[in-house]
Amino acid sequence: MGPVEYTPRPHRVVVLALDGLLPFELGIPHRIFGRPKDARGRLLYEVVTCSVRPPGPVETDADFAIMVEHGPEALATADTVIVPASYELGPVFEEGVLTDELAAALDRVRPGTRLASICTGVYVLAAAGFLDGRPATTHWADAEHLQRLFPQIKVDPDVLFVDDGDVLTSAGVAAGIDLCLHMVRRDHGTAVANDVARRTVVPPHRDGGQAQYIARPVPDPQQATTTGARAWALGRLHEPLQLRDMAEREAMSVRTFTRRFREEVGVSPGRWLTQQRVERARHLLESSGLSVDRIARDAGFGTAQSMRQHLQAALGVTPTAYRRTFRTTDTTPPDTTH
Repeated sequence: MGPVEYTPRPHRVVVLALDGLLPFELGIPHRIFGRPKDARGRLLYEVVTCSVRPPGPVETDADFAIMVEHGPEALATADTVIVPASYELGPVFEEGVLTDELAAALDRVRPGTRLASICTGVYVLAAAGFLDGRPATTHWADAEHLQRLFPQIKVDPDVLFVDDGDVLTSAGVAAGIDLCLHMVRRDHGTAVANDVARRTVVPPHRDGGQAQYIARPVPDPQQATTTGARAWALGRLHEPLQLRDMAEREAMSVRTFTRRFREEVGVSPGRWLTQQRVERARHLLESSGLSVDRIARDAGFGTAQSMRQHLQAALGVTPTAYRRTFRTTDTTPPDTTH
C-alpha cells in the first residue's frame, strides 16, 4: 500500500453570535471565508457560528432571530475567533465589563488563537483584556467612547482596520469585509483574496480610511476632485512621481490638492502612493518570475533595498520571504538580493 496523502485541515473560523447582532455583519465572515479554495478545489476555511449559550435562537437587531447550532464549546476548536457587532452589549459597552456568561465563553478560547472584531465587537475583546496596550479601531462614531472606556488601548479612529498580528479590529459594518479580505490575503496571498473579492463583487482593497465616510458639508458640485490625479498616478507607479505633478493634473495648488486628497481618500498623497506601490509589488512577487530588482523598479521603489524596507514596514516580511510564501508557480528565479 502506498503512502497516505496528508490532507491539511481547513483553518477553522468561529464567529461568536451575541444577542442584538447585526445580520449583515454576521454574514461577512461566512461570505468571505466560505469561498477560498486550494488548487485541488478544497476549502481553505471552515466557518462555524456559535453562541454563548447552548444551541438555540439568538436575537438580532432586525425583526427575526437566527438559530445557532453550536454553543460556546465551539470556541475551543477555533483557529480564528471573530466577534461581530451587537447593539445589546449592556455592561460590556457601558462599563467595559464582561458578563459572567460571556467571560465563561471566552475562557474557552485557546492561547494563540487569532482574534478579530467587526465594528463594536471590539468592546468584547477590549473588556476581555485582549487589547491592553495594543492599537485598535471601531466605527468612527464610537471611537471616542471606546478610548474613554479603555484608556489602555491605542484607538485609531481613521483607519478601516488594524492588524496587530494575532488581534485584528475593524471599523463599522462594511469595513468588516475589508478586514476579512485582508486576513485571506495575509493567509493565502493577493491572488486568492482578489478572487474572493471578485466573486463577492467588492473592491479587493479600499483606499484610505474612515475619514472619507464621516459626514461633512456637501461640496459644490463644480468643485474639482482628485480622482483624475489618482488614476493618472496608478498608470505611472514605476515613475518618480512628485506631489506637485499630481496637483497640476487637477489644476490645484499643492496645499489645496493635499487637503482635498485627505478629505476624499483619508490619507496623504504620499502614504497613498506607498500603499499602491506595495500592492503592485505584492502582485508581481506572487504572479511573475521577475527578479526582486526588476519588481522594485516596476513598482516605483527604485531599488530592492527601498522595496524591502517598505514591505517590512507594511507586511513584516522581506520580498523574498513573501514570494516564498505566496508564489503561485514554481518558476521563481534565484534571488541574491537578501
